[in-house]
Amino acid sequence: MSSVEALLATPLSDYSRWMVTLNEPGLTEEANWIARAQRSDAKAFESLYRLHVGKVYGLCLRMTGSVAEAEDCTQEAFIQAWSKLDRFRGDSAFSTWMHRIAVNAVLGRKRKTSREQDRVQLASEVSPAPVSMADTGELRDLANAVDRLPEGARHVFVLHAVYGYSHDETGKMLDIAPGTSKAQLHRARRLLAQQLQEQGFEA
Repeated sequence: MSSVEALLATPLSDYSRWMVTLNEPGLTEEANWIARAQRSDAKAFESLYRLHVGKVYGLCLRMTGSVAEAEDCTQEAFIQAWSKLDRFRGDSAFSTWMHRIAVNAVLGRKRKTSREQDRVQLASEVSPAPVSMADTGELRDLANAVDRLPEGARHVFVLHAVYGYSHDETGKMLDIAPGTSKAQLHRARRLLAQQLQEQGFEA
């Protein structure tokens, strides 16, 4: 097993282990890692992996609502990234490229299985900017409310409201029209407002 295969086979169940303290690299340093990884430098790819795995896992967790599914999708996303790294041309940020691969991994997995997914509480870090939460208990309530959204509305809400992608970008990632993305976002916000009001939060 190669060093990259060993890295990608490492379980993500202990999510906190990947939240290591890293100095945020400059664009030049990250570009250097990318260039070296494209030449099959496993150490450079490991640096990219450790830099981005937390956010990719968080995105997968928010979209699937399942730790097990998020772990599998994260692993699949980085396997795909390693195999397709020569296709990355720098037209967008590497993080955006990774997010697109992760979204495809989630959607591909959804298409391949119809079995009922175990639902779990979303990571407590989910904190969409439009909503102000006073404590972790309220944050968990919001996370649970997002988790209960219908799949289409949840995916759009996560990509647009949490990650800040435009409706055009969200539509491309999810293979839907920008107008559909806007409609799903409106639906998500309406359902979230209803859920939070039912729990005693003021609109």
